[in-house]
Amino acid sequence: MVHKPVLVEEVIDNLNLGNGKIVVDCTLGAGGHSLKILQCIAPGGRLIGIDQDKDILEIASENLKAYKDNINLLYGNFKDIDNLIRSIGIEKVDAVLYDLGVSSLQLDTPERGFSFKSEGPLDMRMDKAAAISAFDLVNNLPRYELRKVLSQYGQERQAGKIANLIVEKRKLAPIESTVTLSRIVTEAYPYKARFSKIHPATRTFQALRIAVNNELDIIQMSIAKAVDILNSQGRIGVIAFHSLEDRIIKNTFKHCASEQLLKIITKKPIRPSSKEVIENPRSRSARLRVAEKVKVLK
Repeated sequence: MVHKPVLVEEVIDNLNLGNGKIVVDCTLGAGGHSLKILQCIAPGGRLIGIDQDKDILEIASENLKAYKDNINLLYGNFKDIDNLIRSIGIEKVDAVLYDLGVSSLQLDTPERGFSFKSEGPLDMRMDKAAAISAFDLVNNLPRYELRKVLSQYGQERQAGKIANLIVEKRKLAPIESTVTLSRIVTEAYPYKARFSKIHPATRTFQALRIAVNNELDIIQMSIAKAVDILNSQGRIGVIAFHSLEDRIIKNTFKHCASEQLLKIITKKPIRPSSKEVIENPRSRSARLRVAEKVKVLK
């Protein structure tokens, strides 16, 4: 199956795609965006898909098999985008796309531990070969470091109370499951706030996922490398799902523009239409920013 990609038409409209273009999808997932991209760049183009989840790479390979002669699917982290494309003999590309949201397949697979909605182990590793999981952070971080993670990466107002309660609970027994952690977080919230529209565990799970996968540092590093490998007038598009990511993208684009490396195409981020949000509620917080590599004058 192909999961429903967010802002897909907006991505296609803004990446200046055409037959023969070389495009990198840095967050391949199940191949939803890549399939639409391939429809624009085939038969002469090439899609390079990167993902750090081997299970998802297998699913994407099946979903994109109609274009098997036009794709290279690479296992790795997009922080190594430059080395990954060079490993298959490519130096420059025409477009780069990042969709920074967690794949629906990962969210909907309880054993991956990304969701507080279903019972699963506290994992949250996008690359299952990574050494550190959410279990390690929740059960081993000192109280002050837990509070810092929840506050900095989750913008969680109850970070102190949650960190305190986690430390108290783990003294009795290790916190091993998503549901157990979700209940602890909910217990730390004021009673009335436990029933708000946003589940109390949302920001805690976001913060732990970001910390486990070192997401914010990697984004900035990868975008700098992506700008370097873009052809003149090539475009880069990044879809973010929360303000921390979006701020990094905005500031990185602005810095590159000040260095005359990029021209910012989207002065404000592109948001999903109300129709898309109704059809795909997970798209509601998506924000797309696009920039273009400045033409190099010879």
